[in-house]
Amino acid sequence: MPITAEAPAGGTQEQLGGESRPMILRNGEIERFERQHGLGIFAMLEQLLGKGEPQARHCRDLVALGLVGAGLNDKTADKLVDDMPPSENHRIRAMAQDLLLAAFIPPEELKKKAGDLAGSSATTDPTATKRKTRSKAASAQD
Repeated sequence: MPITAEAPAGGTQEQLGGESRPMILRNGEIERFERQHGLGIFAMLEQLLGKGEPQARHCRDLVALGLVGAGLNDKTADKLVDDMPPSENHRIRAMAQDLLLAAFIPPEELKKKAGDLAGSSATTDPTATKRKTRSKAASAQD
């Protein structure tokens, strides 16, 4: 009977080194990243979301720290990430972004957003969503 691996609460599940591996960032790993790089975790998240240029070493370190947070020892986590060639850096960046988003968005919120997206392509009457408010300028003249 196959067992399907699931991402830990607040973390992700990724294929690394030929295996499906859990990753999670806890406060200890976040603080370690900030100390090591002199870069705040929220600044890093903003870079990953397009408001800057994240460095490959930052993304690689976040992935390694995510593996450590899920229980892998430092040396093994570093080796797994170090063994990935530069051609994998885009994938590593995506993993780092997913990892940070999972850390900062509660699992219930992710489920809610996924549920909200289900069936979102249904057509709606444009007038059904039109706001019926008056501008302050118009109310001041009345």
